[in-house]
Amino acid sequence: MLASEIRARFLAYFEKNGHAIRPSSSLVPADDPTLLFTNAGMVQFKKVFLGMEDPPEGKRRATTSQKCVRAGGKHNDLEQVGHTARHHTFFEMLGNFSFGDYFKRDAIRFAWEFVTEELKIPREHLRVTVFHEDDEARQLWKEVASVPESRIYGLGAKDNFWQMADTGPCGPCTEIYVDLARMAPDWAFPADASGEWTDTSLDEYSLDAFVEGAEAGRFLEIWNLVFMQFDRQADGTLVPLPKPSVDTGAGLERIAAVLQGVTNNFHTDLFRPLIARVEEVVGIGYPYRPGVGLGKAVGKDGREIDPASFRVLADHARAVGFLLADGVFPSNDGRGYVLRRILRRAVRHAWLLGRREPTLVHVVDVLIDTMRDLYPELHVRRKHILETTRAEEERFLATIDAGMSRFDELAPEASTQGSSRMRGSIAGEDAFRLYDTFGFPIDLTELMARERGYLVDISGFEQALLAQRRQSQEERKAKQITVSADDFGDVTQWTHAEQHAAGLGKFVGYDVVEVDTMVAAVRQLPDGRVAVMLSESPFYAESGGQVSDQGTITGEGWSVAVNEVRKVDGRIAAIGVPTGPIAFGRAHAAVPRDRRKDTERNHTATHLLHAALRKVLGEHVHQAGSLVAPDRLRFDFTHHGPVTAEQLAAIEANVNAGVWASAPVNTKEEAYTAAVARGAMALFGEKYGDLVRVVEIPSLSVELCGGTHVRNTAEIGLVRLVSEGGVAAGVRRIEAVTGPRAFQFLADRERALLHVASRLKVPMSGMTPALDQIERKLEALLEERKHLEKRLDDAMRGGASGGGLAQQLAASAIDAGGTRFVAARVDVPDVKALQALGDAVREAMGTGVALLGAAFADGKGALLAVSTDDARERGHRADVVVREVAAAVGGRGGGKPHMAQAGVDPDRVDDAIAASAGIVGALPVAG
Repeated sequence: MLASEIRARFLAYFEKNGHAIRPSSSLVPADDPTLLFTNAGMVQFKKVFLGMEDPPEGKRRATTSQKCVRAGGKHNDLEQVGHTARHHTFFEMLGNFSFGDYFKRDAIRFAWEFVTEELKIPREHLRVTVFHEDDEARQLWKEVASVPESRIYGLGAKDNFWQMADTGPCGPCTEIYVDLARMAPDWAFPADASGEWTDTSLDEYSLDAFVEGAEAGRFLEIWNLVFMQFDRQADGTLVPLPKPSVDTGAGLERIAAVLQGVTNNFHTDLFRPLIARVEEVVGIGYPYRPGVGLGKAVGKDGREIDPASFRVLADHARAVGFLLADGVFPSNDGRGYVLRRILRRAVRHAWLLGRREPTLVHVVDVLIDTMRDLYPELHVRRKHILETTRAEEERFLATIDAGMSRFDELAPEASTQGSSRMRGSIAGEDAFRLYDTFGFPIDLTELMARERGYLVDISGFEQALLAQRRQSQEERKAKQITVSADDFGDVTQWTHAEQHAAGLGKFVGYDVVEVDTMVAAVRQLPDGRVAVMLSESPFYAESGGQVSDQGTITGEGWSVAVNEVRKVDGRIAAIGVPTGPIAFGRAHAAVPRDRRKDTERNHTATHLLHAALRKVLGEHVHQAGSLVAPDRLRFDFTHHGPVTAEQLAAIEANVNAGVWASAPVNTKEEAYTAAVARGAMALFGEKYGDLVRVVEIPSLSVELCGGTHVRNTAEIGLVRLVSEGGVAAGVRRIEAVTGPRAFQFLADRERALLHVASRLKVPMSGMTPALDQIERKLEALLEERKHLEKRLDDAMRGGASGGGLAQQLAASAIDAGGTRFVAARVDVPDVKALQALGDAVREAMGTGVALLGAAFADGKGALLAVSTDDARERGHRADVVVREVAAAVGGRGGGKPHMAQAGVDPDRVDDAIAASAGIVGALPVAG
């Protein structure tokens, strides 16, 4: 049975039994800082299980096929991937959930019925485990599923008791196991295996034999049923929950292996097309034969190759494709760093297969083709996914050869002959250099070192990394004093006016910028500022890229100049500098109208820009960050390569066409599923409730957004793009201004252009210079300059007559410490001309040292020293000469042994020339 059919049957079965099919959530947990990635089906329902949220759409039964990644943090399978039959970075978890609805009896009934009747796995090949104290579950397996006592194994808390944390919801588990020795034709016992669990003539096995067989892979767990039955107290007491729940997880890859008769997940239809593509790209066959198992892989040079590399590439293609589709970008920290580690581990394994060019991108391409129907985000972001993968591969390939050479020096390759004895250690500083210079993630260095019998000084590496980060933090340290977010939410630090607590912190800024309100809560801050919560507040708190409002709160005898706004448990708190003692009671809160209008223009323009980018560059474009401030907007987006001038012009034209269309900007709240279904753009990684705010510009843009906007696009007036560039791999940035600032930007540009036209004496046409005439004049001036520079160079070198400035200077050489020496102040227009003259003087001298000084029209002074080859060998190096002479007049300089320069006060150039002969004569000369 194909994996797609298993997935479809699972969801259909539970839908038939009253479960709502919920879509897979993103691999990026929306609001769970404890997780790097979604790693289980229950993650999207975590707050429901904790009683913090109601079940989605009020339905107490749900079923999902959830995308999961385990490759970072506590749940990290990365190192084992490719070397075992069932470890994966990306996998799909099938699950059914009861939120206080059914419990053990129905959960067991559903699972057994699906496995035996829908999947038709023979009952005689199944066994179950229960928590050894859960007599209820044991009895239900016998009663509901007719499983004999001899096939129900009681295990301890380590294996069969689940808990989310040290306290809180917890409960026993029960699991279904399949006997692979009877289901998979390619099953083979390990060569040294012995004992009861290896005897296939038996029908029943003891607990010890079952445990040993499960650890060896013969008895394979395919489904785990968790019964959330208790609330663990701080003292360890288990208090029964009033509404116990069910959370189950069945690994799709494992079930597919069982139903397709293979012992290794990588040999199922989920991975076969990916491995086949690896074979095509690297030109080496993967040594698996159905029903037989694995053989040896042989490279093009006849050497044996570890087939794990094929499996690593197939697995990592899945993780890379889905992580990129869910908005994770390769970077040097957090989720992005985990993605980069996965990518670079894949590059290394392609490198081991002999590839020196991008490989993973071809495998990801096949992944998209095979999975896009179920996960359309892969198809929607195809271009971005493939371009980012290729770019990351190329980046690492540019350094991997040099990095491997350095690694070979640190850990010379030699056979360990199967020994686990360590041969040496790689210093932390060296491991850090591999990371910092060559891009080797530390776990990759550890893995390669272990393969060669070496340890890595992780403590030393972490110290070097910490030192680098501290230096970077010092360089970037923010000067703004603010309040810790963790500390800010401490309600005990607030003084409340209880009669106004019901309306505490309600935001009314969508409709008004001024409001008469009441002071509801106050908190004094350590930096002398005060935080104020109002019953109704017009102040917008920074979110979604839009900066916080500023403004004033005024009461009787006091005021607050608001310069920061925070959300505290969803309530608005305005922070600022107080004048006079804050009193509870009536107050007037105001946001400057012009500032808010400018911010609204920029925010709506950001939506128009997003739509224009997708129209001009392609559907792969997605928002990767933004800043919406009163004076400008900044928009980061996914795209590889620079945006051409023609594309930028088209984008700007599209945005302004939307402005001049005078389109209404409509906002409304609607169900999240309905909004997304009709095309509303949602930001990756954002947490959305069942009800969302939708900002729609008809026929132009539909986005989920909580920011403030104009009512009609005509209010924006004008949008001008002012810059575009790259900020990270696969991420570009556009900055723009709107409205009055766009007008001022263009006015400044026109003023500068008029000034240029006036200087060039180009006739005017009204208020606008004739651009073609300006262009012709500039080209003529540049050509004239080029001609004059050539004449100057000829003059300095002396031309055919041999009588130029360089010849004259060379002829003025004196003896300084046994070396011919020229020192002179010269009249040249710039440093470039000074360097050209220095070259000519050195050539004309034949042997010796020269020091030339000049003062330029821009108010700067310079010294230039040149030295011939023989003079350098005697110790008269140009960099030493210019450094010593410049120091004598308070300047600094340096350069190369044959030419060097220094910056000096233009008024001290003559002093430097006068002192130079004595300084050069005193320099030590090589014997």
